[in-house]
Amino acid sequence: MEQFGMPAFSYYYAFWPLLALLVHAILRAGKKPGPSLPPGPWQLPLIGSFHHLLRGLPHHTMRHLSLRHGPLMLLKICERVAVVASSADAAREIFHDAALEQRPSSPALDEQYSRYGMGIIFAPYGDHWRLVRRVLVAELLAARRVDSFRRIREDEAARLVSSLASPPRGQLVNVDERLEEFVADSAVRAVFGDRLPDRAAFLKMLKQALDLSSVFDLRDLFPSSRLAWMLPRNRKAERNRREAVRLMDDILRLHEERRTAGDGDRERDMIDVLLRIQKEGAMGLSLTHGVIRAVLMDVFIAALDTTASTLQWAMAELVANPRVKEKAQLEIRRALAGQDRVHEAALVDLRYLKAVIRETLRLHPVSPLIPRVCLDDRKILGYDVPKGTIVVTNVWAISRDPKYWQDPEKFMPERFQGEDSTVKARGLEFGFMPFGGGRRMCPGISFAQINIEIALASLLYHFDWELPNGVKPEEVDMSELFGITVRRKAALLLRPIPHVLPVVK
Repeated sequence: MEQFGMPAFSYYYAFWPLLALLVHAILRAGKKPGPSLPPGPWQLPLIGSFHHLLRGLPHHTMRHLSLRHGPLMLLKICERVAVVASSADAAREIFHDAALEQRPSSPALDEQYSRYGMGIIFAPYGDHWRLVRRVLVAELLAARRVDSFRRIREDEAARLVSSLASPPRGQLVNVDERLEEFVADSAVRAVFGDRLPDRAAFLKMLKQALDLSSVFDLRDLFPSSRLAWMLPRNRKAERNRREAVRLMDDILRLHEERRTAGDGDRERDMIDVLLRIQKEGAMGLSLTHGVIRAVLMDVFIAALDTTASTLQWAMAELVANPRVKEKAQLEIRRALAGQDRVHEAALVDLRYLKAVIRETLRLHPVSPLIPRVCLDDRKILGYDVPKGTIVVTNVWAISRDPKYWQDPEKFMPERFQGEDSTVKARGLEFGFMPFGGGRRMCPGISFAQINIEIALASLLYHFDWELPNGVKPEEVDMSELFGITVRRKAALLLRPIPHVLPVVK
């Protein structure tokens, strides 16, 4: 009995698992295939993949994760679903698609900036955004307008040099602070026409606005949570907003009074241009005071948190790479020999200096992460990206991809020199995106570039630079502080040794 019973018993119990598998296969075959989503790291309940981003700076962590999961990666960040692109091929598809021109909504940023009106950085993609961009490109940041501020830039560069030459010889100076002051004063004079009487209060407001926008906000991670909206930081942002409105309205009122008194025929600054467009109703744009405030805030954010940051990174890279610094100084001092200050006309032929700036932007892009929101179902690199997904391009990772760059971690400006070495010649347009890409590329590139060039040329022409005692070039602190842009975390303390004494006229 046992010999015949055991096989029958085994077949009986093997039948049910086989039947279950068959039924599952039939049911699965009857269903429509789901979307082919990009791969991604494992998730936890409620917070999804957010814990992976806590291991370091977001752009660093995303790059590390992409090495495991691929150039297009899915992240569930609390209530948000994001796709991260970490290759030039993915960036090319993203920035060529009109359905990916919208910035994702941010409760924190909307509260901090949108109540000013709608500028361009945080405005939704649409008619208003296009009109504001046209005002910027055709009026405020047009080549003729940027050139009209030449005297301001030269004066402020000379003041920067004079301030660095005034401390006792051999004393360390905080180069980061001096560069911030140069950029702020240059921008203030271009926008407002003169230095502000409330300069300290204005700069304090701007820095606080940037700080408030530079950290993870629970309202962005859990936009549906009432508790997140009740946190104290919400009230701090509101106080900062009111202070910004007060300061800017005071400045606008002074300009309007000057125009009413008959002294407004000549356009001295950006506010004069905006008030003229407001009065004429030109370009099809209704320029309320709220919109003007938003545009001005965008200009200052771009100046303080991008131009100043790029200058600071450039000086840090130069002192960390003495060979590059000496080569740049030799070029500048040959071109400016015998001059008592730097004039913009001499900057045109400083090709190596321009390469230094481009290499700085490659290693330290203005915006390391560029977010967009998908307005319709799309495919990127063959994967399905559903409508409403946040698409983040990791520019920082792409700029250091060994697939496109030789020795990507090395500071080597020579890679941008020569006919065969240019980015465009090598097909790397989307491997080098320091100012973003697509229709939302920064319209103020020329305004930023010339400010960076004249400041850097002035520092290298007038001074030799020494590190603090005992600090070697390879020990220069390159740690980062993540925010809207990535700034330097540690102050850059250097000893300026005058080479050509400045003359302030």
